Amino acid sequence: MRFRFFILISFLFSITSVFGQIKNPVRFNLKINSLSNGEYEAVLAASIEPGWHIYSKDLPADSGIPTEMKLSGTNIIPVGKFYEKGNKKSEFSEAFGAQLVYYSGSASFVQKFKLKNPGQAAKVSAEITYQSCDDKVCLAPNTLEFEKDIAGSTAPILPQKADKIGQSDSIIPNETSIAEPTTVALPNISTVSTPEVSKELRRAAIQAKSPLTTCGQVAQKMEENYWEYLPLGFLGGLIALLTPCVYPMIPLTVSYFTKGVGARKGKRDAILYGLFILVIFVLLSVPFHIIDGIAGNIFNEISTNVWLNIAFFIVFLYFAGSFFGYYDISLPSSFANKSAKAEDTGGLIGVFFMALTLVIVSFSCTGPILGSLLGSAVSGSSNVPLLLTMALGGFGLAWALVFGLLALFPQTLKSLPKSGGWMNTLKVVLGFLELGLALKFLSKADLVSKTFLLKRELFLVIWILISITMVAYIFGLIRFPHDDKGNKISPVRKAFGALGLLWIVYLVQGLFPSERPKLQALSGILPPINISYFKKESDGVLGFATPHDYFEALVLAKKENKPILIDFTGYGCENCRKMEEFVWQEPDVLPILQNEIILASLYVDDKEALPAAEQTKVDLGDGQLKKIKTIGDKWSMFQQINFNNNSQPHYVLLTPDEKVINYPISGYMAKEEFLNFLRCGIDYYKKSK
Repeated sequence: MRFRFFILISFLFSITSVFGQIKNPVRFNLKINSLSNGEYEAVLAASIEPGWHIYSKDLPADSGIPTEMKLSGTNIIPVGKFYEKGNKKSEFSEAFGAQLVYYSGSASFVQKFKLKNPGQAAKVSAEITYQSCDDKVCLAPNTLEFEKDIAGSTAPILPQKADKIGQSDSIIPNETSIAEPTTVALPNISTVSTPEVSKELRRAAIQAKSPLTTCGQVAQKMEENYWEYLPLGFLGGLIALLTPCVYPMIPLTVSYFTKGVGARKGKRDAILYGLFILVIFVLLSVPFHIIDGIAGNIFNEISTNVWLNIAFFIVFLYFAGSFFGYYDISLPSSFANKSAKAEDTGGLIGVFFMALTLVIVSFSCTGPILGSLLGSAVSGSSNVPLLLTMALGGFGLAWALVFGLLALFPQTLKSLPKSGGWMNTLKVVLGFLELGLALKFLSKADLVSKTFLLKRELFLVIWILISITMVAYIFGLIRFPHDDKGNKISPVRKAFGALGLLWIVYLVQGLFPSERPKLQALSGILPPINISYFKKESDGVLGFATPHDYFEALVLAKKENKPILIDFTGYGCENCRKMEEFVWQEPDVLPILQNEIILASLYVDDKEALPAAEQTKVDLGDGQLKKIKTIGDKWSMFQQINFNNNSQPHYVLLTPDEKVINYPISGYMAKEEFLNFLRCGIDYYKKSK
């Protein structure tokens, strides 16, 4: 039910949302009131712009995002549950089929609490999660955290002191708050110092924009080629057209437009029909642009979240079961019925709703393919919304061209293959591909959680078993629910079966250990080469251990008088794996990394919690705090504040006294480009010593 609800909400956003200035229509502030009975109340007061509203905490299940308030801190005990105050309104929602309760103008959310020890200081941390909507669009759910200090049961409330980014003062934590993370200004995020180096995250010596040398180069501008996703989406659209949900509708739809009175007008409407299909698929990407504008780091968080990757794994298994024919995935029938009724309007509006009806009723086949695009985009790009726009645009373009061209040349309908069992065969093969893609997300969850249970060889064995089953199906040795019995295996189907056998042979060679990595075409999809039954994880991808801590690398660099190569990477970074296997392992690159530099691989998606003393909070202004709780948070912030960059892989060469030698570089690149970057920095450093 929740999966269907998610699909419905995403689709509604797609149709009703428009691009515009990013809004922040709700403002909260935290007040602490002292009550007469020795209790306190934390009040989060919301000021809501006209035309906008936020939901109550009391909503029917699966009907919206209720507002939630949480209270924590030191020396406090929450009393009862939080409650809300304000001018509550109620309205029936046809989309949800439920009565929704919300607030407009203003609202307050209140949680009472006591002090464990009234004579001691306390810190109150209030967290609010809410969603704001107007009559056209809902913004992505937002979570804010606020803090205030109090100094006992009879003392007045102390004003909160929090620094904005770029200021120099910091909040000094209470001595009683040892287990709580401290709050500091961004320039002074720090951990316990050692005699060798200071461990302050903002490094004064690092000046990324002013390197010691350029070697005739200019600062790299990372521009991802998103146009390459247009043909990939186009291919996905063509495949979707061949599925049983869509293909039989092609001749019926085109004939409807080209027969009868006004054939000329019918052809025009058919072309508009195809264009409207293109527009609808492009609109599907609009909500992701809105979400990205409000919470720009959300897709990185999704791609590296263990539980969300496990959820993707389960969803892809669900997709596979649908393609195998055990059940259908569809939008609510009422949604399709309303769209179909709107077709009677006639004119352009009627044609638009005909296109919308096609998209809805074909969802059982296109949904898993579109879900695959979404899952791959979230884990494979630094700009998920733009990637999705290009991919979905290509997908819709394939449909628009097919329907439009067939309307212009209806005689070609006679040359189209007849509907038959081959469409279900294609659909089942897509199911096997979904199974293979599902394993990728399980592998990423395994890597990010650092359990390392899904070894490279085990991953390959599962893929080989899936491929063997797929080949057996293609040759007719096994059947699924919607397969026709007694059909002969066509020559084309046998040819695809032979390709499947070659694919299995290709995968099998990766099971055997070798000095150089095999299956390089699958780099970034398979687990790294050191996540293997034949190697130790601690040996790293190069066969030797490298520091995963910048400050450890800095100590080594000072000791050995070598430059540092910072490798900002991630367990879920596919381009990082490609660099390691395609470029780092090359015989003219590997000796440089082993002998001439100190390599520091900093994982920005490492979810391991930092020690309590190293956990911090950064004030982002406007009452919002950024928590630095994990190792990945630490190195991600280190990269952003020193190099104004958050892409991976990202490479920086530093001297032992932390001077940037040459311009940093990012992304997957040819071996020659990476070698030039290394040689430029290392040669300059050797000459300057």
